[in-house]
Amino acid sequence: MCTRYVSPEAAAIERAWHIGRHTPWQGAEVFPQRPGAFIRAARDSSEPARELVIGQWGLVPWFAKSPKLTYSTCNARSEEMANKATFKDSWRHGRRCIIPAVSFDEPNWESGRNVWWRFRRADGEPWGLAGLWNTWVDRSTGELVESYTMLTVNADHHPLMRRMHKPDPKLPPDAQDKRSVIPVAFEDVDLWLHGRSEDVRSLLRLDGNQPFEAGPADLDSGR
Repeated sequence: MCTRYVSPEAAAIERAWHIGRHTPWQGAEVFPQRPGAFIRAARDSSEPARELVIGQWGLVPWFAKSPKLTYSTCNARSEEMANKATFKDSWRHGRRCIIPAVSFDEPNWESGRNVWWRFRRADGEPWGLAGLWNTWVDRSTGELVESYTMLTVNADHHPLMRRMHKPDPKLPPDAQDKRSVIPVAFEDVDLWLHGRSEDVRSLLRLDGNQPFEAGPADLDSGR
C-alpha cells in the first residue's frame, strides 16, 4: 500500500492534464489524512471536462460521523471497491479520479529492514494514479469535505513491484498479494473519468512494460 507521494504544483498539473483554470495548490509531499490534489470530471459542465480539487487523502464515506476516521482509507483494493462499504458508493456513482504524482514511495524489505524506495516515470512526466473520491457532508453544519483514495492492484507477478512491502512468511512467494498503485496513461484519462464502470475495468491493471526509475529514496533526496 502506498502511504506517501509527492504531488506536483497546480500549474504543472493543469498543463499536463489540460485543465484550464488555476486552483491554488503549491504541491507537497502528501501523507494520509493530509491535503492533496486530485482531478475529477467537472461537475458544472454539460460537456466532458476536468477539474482540479484539493481534498483529504483518505476517503470519507457518506456514513461517517466525522471526517477524522479511526481506520485507514488512503488505499482501496480495486478487487474489493465495488462491494466494500467504504468505497462502493463512490464506485457505483462513477466518482473516479486521477491523482497526480511526481513520485511515490514504497517499502522494500529485501535487506531485512524497511528501506523506502522512490518511483518516478522514466520519461520525466508525472504519474496519473487511479483513485475514487467523495464529498462528505456534515449534517449538523453543512460543511463539505472533499476526499479521495488511491486504488491498488495485485503485483505478485510484476518484476519490480513484487519486491516491495514486507513478505508474509505464512504465504508462498507467488501468493503474497503484494500491492501497487495503478498508473493511468494520459490517453486513457477521459475514459477513466467519464466512461461507464463496465468499460473502465480494463484500466485496472499494472503494465509490466512501463519503464520506472526506482531506487532508495534517500539517494533521491538531492534531486
